[in-house]
Amino acid sequence: MSSVPERSEIDAEDKWALESIFESDEDWEDAFEDVRERVDDLAAYEGRVTESPEVLLELLNLHEDLLRDVSVVSTYASLRSSEDTRNQEYQAMSARAESLAADARSAASYIEPELQELDEAELKAFVEEEPALAEYEHYFDDVLRQKPHTRSKEIEELLADLSEVTDAASDVYSMLSNADMEFPTVEDPDGDDIEISLGNFTKLQKHPNREFRQEVHEAFYDRWADVRNSVGTSLKKSVTSDVKLARARNYETAREAALDGPNVPSSVYDNLLETVRDNLDYLHRHAELKADALGVDDLQMWDLYASMAEGEPPEIPYEQAVEYVTEAVAPLGDAYQERMAEGLDSRWVDVYENRGKRSGAFSAGTYDTQPFILLNYQDDVASMFTLAHELGHSMHSELTNEAQPWQYSSYDIFVAEVASTVNETLLTHHLLETVEDERLRRHVLDEYLERFRSTLFRQTMFADFELQIHEIVEDGGALTPDRFDDIYGELKETYYEPAVVDDRIPREWMRIPHFYMGYYVYQYSTGISAATAIVDRILDEGDAAAADYRDALEMGGSAYPVDVLQTAGVDMTTAGPIEDALAVYGTYLDEMETLL
Repeated sequence: MSSVPERSEIDAEDKWALESIFESDEDWEDAFEDVRERVDDLAAYEGRVTESPEVLLELLNLHEDLLRDVSVVSTYASLRSSEDTRNQEYQAMSARAESLAADARSAASYIEPELQELDEAELKAFVEEEPALAEYEHYFDDVLRQKPHTRSKEIEELLADLSEVTDAASDVYSMLSNADMEFPTVEDPDGDDIEISLGNFTKLQKHPNREFRQEVHEAFYDRWADVRNSVGTSLKKSVTSDVKLARARNYETAREAALDGPNVPSSVYDNLLETVRDNLDYLHRHAELKADALGVDDLQMWDLYASMAEGEPPEIPYEQAVEYVTEAVAPLGDAYQERMAEGLDSRWVDVYENRGKRSGAFSAGTYDTQPFILLNYQDDVASMFTLAHELGHSMHSELTNEAQPWQYSSYDIFVAEVASTVNETLLTHHLLETVEDERLRRHVLDEYLERFRSTLFRQTMFADFELQIHEIVEDGGALTPDRFDDIYGELKETYYEPAVVDDRIPREWMRIPHFYMGYYVYQYSTGISAATAIVDRILDEGDAAAADYRDALEMGGSAYPVDVLQTAGVDMTTAGPIEDALAVYGTYLDEMETLL
């Protein structure tokens, strides 16, 4: 029987090196108490932020020292809880860390409202009198820019305190889907019992046996039907929270609030939805090609992930994936490539799935730690691409942290998803150019097309869904599981017009954790568009374009994300990069059609 191992069965070298943060949980406890006792130190500066340039600098330094330590404590607890969501000790640790972080944000909540008492000229005078404040100039600009949406000290403190409550829907959903839900076991065509999980569902949907794919699809979504009301309620509350918090900050909509944070124009979102909807013929062509390749008259939802490449998909052991990905980033320069290789040798990555482990993949870390990557590696081409993706995030953090002061070490997701997708695109190019194994080449091309489909089209469909459900709440309407199904089902029918939309797929929204991160998913779509343009430029122009791209990564949060991407040669305020990306997708569809 194929089963998911316990964490204790995973080799140490395949686990991330959390001991590099704290050697033991006891050390974490000591750090936690130290930080908790220091939170109140910020109170001494309340009402004094604009007293003098010297006082402002003292406060900003104190704030940095505290928040850096809070981040380390919180990250360690969060990563431990992700290892096994069933472990109540680590769940409690993570909850305590979240509470501490909320306390720290609350204690510092007076800083920006008081800074906004100054105008641009007065802040400029502060910088001239105290030159050390010069590195905060972009931060000051951002604070003043958001003055219309910053509330009084009391309200800002209340909103900071409420973060634990407003995040509750996401926390409940995570525990339900990762810890409490158990999925059915099915028998594969070889007679082996396979336990379906969040981590292996997509892989099982790629199985060459169509009847098995259908059985997995139906069993998986039937299990979600058992928790329909719970998940529907959690998503409704999450959307309601987004809307209420936006209104509390004087925004008309939750989307306006979400995009204003990184200063992304709403036109970027609108351009994306409009451009993709106008070009659904590319996606429809992909679906028709897949139906032909699979030899089916009706493409079903359980066929969407099936490979168009002939033969069994090649196994890609983790060690081989590391080699391919490291070779693929060579166009980004020797220093980039060598630093990434060093990180992989330093146990950045928690490689394999174990029982209770958080599903999916992510890159995390702080200004004062190494990056940490969570994978659920499945020895396949898709997992190799996921490794490349997350390493893009980790290397982005490494370059930013080396080049920027702490206050600019955080960068917006709008830019982050470019860094991850550049690595995926380079991996595709490298493998198609260098690998002689025709079976692997076919599967790499198929994987890239699938990632393009799921990143540009599917995530845009998700963005459309997000916009519609938020607008319902903003217009005073009610969200129910049936309403979610109706909206999602209609979108699925529009986007996948040549395929058959069965009666289970409208509940797919239930398994998408990103819907609990308001207006997040569109950035995957803009990210792949920008990444495609950047890689084309690097491959055409060489070192100069690669240097521009590295410069953009090193900027971190020291500029607004649209401006950062312009440094790399991409203007996301236009539809151009999206249209160019779609053209590349079409070119690869041509190549696949020739192979077929």
